Amino acid sequence: MMTNLFSMFDPSTNILNLSLNWLSSMLGIIMLPYLYWLIPNRLTFLWNKILITLHNEFKTLLGTTGHSGSTFIFINTFSFIVFNNFMGLFPYIFTSSSHMTMTLTLALPLWLSFMLYGWINHTNHMFTHLVPQGTPNILMPFMVCIETISNFIRPGTLAVRLAANMIAGHLLMTLLGSTGPSMNLILINFLLITQIALLTLESAVTIIQSYVFAVLSTLYSSEVN
Repeated sequence: MMTNLFSMFDPSTNILNLSLNWLSSMLGIIMLPYLYWLIPNRLTFLWNKILITLHNEFKTLLGTTGHSGSTFIFINTFSFIVFNNFMGLFPYIFTSSSHMTMTLTLALPLWLSFMLYGWINHTNHMFTHLVPQGTPNILMPFMVCIETISNFIRPGTLAVRLAANMIAGHLLMTLLGSTGPSMNLILINFLLITQIALLTLESAVTIIQSYVFAVLSTLYSSEVN
């Protein structure tokens, strides 16, 4: 029985003080169908088509100044996040992407590497980004402060956006599911329909949030070139 509503996100399962819930990030590989490992087949064709589409889109976002092969970083990030998000939809599987420990670990190194690369190799370009074109002289100090703050909160917004969206849907499904034992047969039918609709919505959210995380990371990368 849950001690509180958020205990479903508590990584408390452990053996010898080793938290085993985080293994959900890797155990899903075992659940991949056998056909996935046979090349070529329809499943690998579908996945390759998705990756090629993402590659072309990220390449467009990076523009001509982007380094060759840099899109694969964001494709791998998208694949990893969407994989973990879908794993969290299975019953009794720990949702690792709902924790800031994981999302911030993904967002902070990406943002920090972009900032270091930009300030070391394109210093003047980074300074010009602090003052948008056409800003009046009297507003320039304020714009520098605003742009600096917005740069610093970027990894936090990336991490919070992903974690909050994963938590929100899971909490709603848990709240509705906990009311099941006290309902009559007619209301339980409505509850099941609602839960299925929410599960479908959460499946869409897992893909959308992974895509948003990867696209925003790509846009942050394109700004430093």
